[in-house]
Amino acid sequence: MTEIEFEKQLRVEETGIEGLKVVELAVHGDSRGWFKENWQRAKMVALGIPDLRVVQNNVSFNEERGVTRGIHAEPWDKFISVARGSVFGAWVDLREGSATFGKVYTCTLDPSRAIYVPRGVGNSFQALEDGTAYTYLVDAHWSAELKRTYTFVNLADPELAIEWPIPLSEAIVSEADLHHPMLSDVAPMAPKRTLVTGCNGQLGRAVRALAEERGVAKDFDFCDIDTFDMSDPDAYSQYDWDLYGTVINCGAYTAVDRAETLEGRATCWAANATGPALLARACAEHGITLVHVSSDYVFDGTRELHDESEPLSPLSVYGQSKAAGDLAVAGCPRHYVMRSSWVIGDGRNFVKTMRALSDRVADPADGLDRVTVVDDQLGRLTFTRDMAAAIFHVLGTHAPYGTYDCTGSGAVRSWADVAHRVFEAANGNGDRVVTVSTAEYYANAEGPIAPRPHFSALDLSRLEATGFHMPDWEQELDEYLETLLAE
Repeated sequence: MTEIEFEKQLRVEETGIEGLKVVELAVHGDSRGWFKENWQRAKMVALGIPDLRVVQNNVSFNEERGVTRGIHAEPWDKFISVARGSVFGAWVDLREGSATFGKVYTCTLDPSRAIYVPRGVGNSFQALEDGTAYTYLVDAHWSAELKRTYTFVNLADPELAIEWPIPLSEAIVSEADLHHPMLSDVAPMAPKRTLVTGCNGQLGRAVRALAEERGVAKDFDFCDIDTFDMSDPDAYSQYDWDLYGTVINCGAYTAVDRAETLEGRATCWAANATGPALLARACAEHGITLVHVSSDYVFDGTRELHDESEPLSPLSVYGQSKAAGDLAVAGCPRHYVMRSSWVIGDGRNFVKTMRALSDRVADPADGLDRVTVVDDQLGRLTFTRDMAAAIFHVLGTHAPYGTYDCTGSGAVRSWADVAHRVFEAANGNGDRVVTVSTAEYYANAEGPIAPRPHFSALDLSRLEATGFHMPDWEQELDEYLETLLAE
């Protein structure tokens, strides 16, 4: 029987395969036997082990020395340890796109050594003693649907060159494990899927375009309210959430004035508060990272520059609903709230509206000779292609979870300034933009008008600290107009 090393210091060692981590456990023993903290969340997370959301505990009892199982890559993370006896373990990176695909790591596990195995890394072991009990915690429930995503590789593959202590010809191996494919024929395990909600909106279209540009769209699913109403609790049963690692919520109700009406208020709250709350709950239950888009309207606009620590202080129904959604999403352990302002993308937007008005003013037969635009709302444009890139960045770099301000960088301007720039680029008639205050602009409006923040500029320091710098919005506007005017 293996001699267990007692009183080791709890520590984590890297293996050369990303995410695969050996854990040396502190086992306390005497003449009666031994005791160990097999999984200690706080201590292990502090040492760099991911915060495993355990939903199932499995035990494999191996009657005889030589029982050999694997090599199986499964669609969940697992924490493997031995309760009795010892095993020789071999792990192979079978993840699609991994820099270490096909790399092998081996070691012996006994009650004093465990290992954290990330999703997509093939796992196998050989019992070195009779009566070996091998146990593992996993972060997803077994299901037939998930089983179809397993990846396997052959224990005897010469390319892997695993030196089994007990030759496979003398080992006890199942018929299925004997006939797994060689590494050259393996279908790598694809990453967990990403669900994009609100895919038909300006940001949703930008996210899809960027996913296609980067060649990862095959791992994305896209939906909008016509196929998935996230404010409807019954709609969630249509998805197997264990297949997803990320949800990017681009859906929102943005008709700020209509939200002040009786009907609009209910619709706005359903889309911006109830939906994100239900989505956050589903993501929390399944260990999914949730990306949610916020708005400058969650602030009252009294500060010239808003940062992520500023208390929420919305003025309008729309702003209140967005603030409620932000708070609900913050309850999801793995979340990013990306806060934007003055969004411009594929679809109806302010720049396209100003371009069309500039054309009308330039047409002598139209009769429109000037346009009034407010000059007391100050902020920066956010181009959706840049925001999509920022979202991919925080996800790809595993930036700390939380809220990030995410708008174009550069000078703070008014809506009137933006309109003037568009008019000049389109027809050289910027002098036809007449500035007015917000109060003057809406003085004769029919129906309720939502109060707007005076200052909407957001502090980009936290996003920049992750290594991502939003482009200057005025330069982006010039490029956008060049493309728009060439159509």
